[in-house]
Amino acid sequence: MNTRVLVLLSMLLGIGAVLHFIIPPFFYGMKPDMLLSMMFLGIMLFPKPKYVAILSVAAGVISALTTQTAGGQIANMIDKPITGLLFFGLVLLLKDRLSTKINVPVLTAAGTMISGSVFLTVALYIIGLMNGAFPLLFATIVLPAALLNAVFMTVVYPIVQSILKRSQPMTAT
Repeated sequence: MNTRVLVLLSMLLGIGAVLHFIIPPFFYGMKPDMLLSMMFLGIMLFPKPKYVAILSVAAGVISALTTQTAGGQIANMIDKPITGLLFFGLVLLLKDRLSTKINVPVLTAAGTMISGSVFLTVALYIIGLMNGAFPLLFATIVLPAALLNAVFMTVVYPIVQSILKRSQPMTAT
């Protein structure tokens, strides 16, 4: 493992943790997961299985520590590794098929919807509110979060990619 890459991924997680902590809740204490965007950014910049595994587990732990949602601790610990691996698969699948301008927001929105689905399923099961709550929460929390994350990544990804090219860190090999 490359230490420089791990440091960059740690910085992304730190930024994501701060954003995750300061974003205000929307509905029943739930809020868009900006740490998820940083996890996606790290996966897109360094698409290697070992980095994805470390990044997604660390993101799950940090999200669990900073969540304010009932049942969110366990849900985040389950959600982030599953989402990270599925997102990594989508990145590899679509990597050379679409332009980056299309790829980044589409993958981010899809990843956010996957994450939201897993999170809500686990959290609602834990607190026992599965009866009809999922569609409402998906529509009011996950879909707006997917849009917000897609717009955020559309702006941030090219900037970070440009900075990485200029600073010439070692790439993930």
